[in-house]
Amino acid sequence: MSIVVLGVGNVLEEDDGIGIYACAYLNANYTFSPAIEVINGGVEGINLLNLFLENDRIIILDTINLDDEAGSIYNIPSYELSGYGLNSGGAHEVGVMQCLDMIELMGHPLPESNVIGIIPHSITFHMGLSPQLEKRFDDYIKTVINYLKTIGIEAASKASFTSLTEIIEEFKYPSR
Repeated sequence: MSIVVLGVGNVLEEDDGIGIYACAYLNANYTFSPAIEVINGGVEGINLLNLFLENDRIIILDTINLDDEAGSIYNIPSYELSGYGLNSGGAHEVGVMQCLDMIELMGHPLPESNVIGIIPHSITFHMGLSPQLEKRFDDYIKTVINYLKTIGIEAASKASFTSLTEIIEEFKYPSR
């Protein structure tokens, strides 16, 4: 079974980048057994269609806009989001949800998929995370790792550790 953890979002829009930061953090700090792919999908949206067609399970990391406190974490099966592709929030959300809708319309089976989402505090032109989401980042990562464990994927910490601050700095100043 091919499993992908897919981070989507825009690091230029503060909390909207959490899915991207989470994927970079997972790649920097963990190995997975059996092996899985952890991919930065950025704002590619509909360009990720093949990823959905070619894999058995997709775990999407992103912000979600629900009426709840900033930093609240949800794990929502994608079938509960089916049909919302044209009415979602940001450009990446539209594309990812449209991928699922298009697969269904094409008559292909949907991959098992879910969104591990977190309620943003602020989506504005700023790199990094709001203090509210920085405070919840470790819980967000633990939620992802715990979910992976429920589907038979073990995460092992690497010998070296890269902090969230270092991850964000790498996005701000690549190849320093």
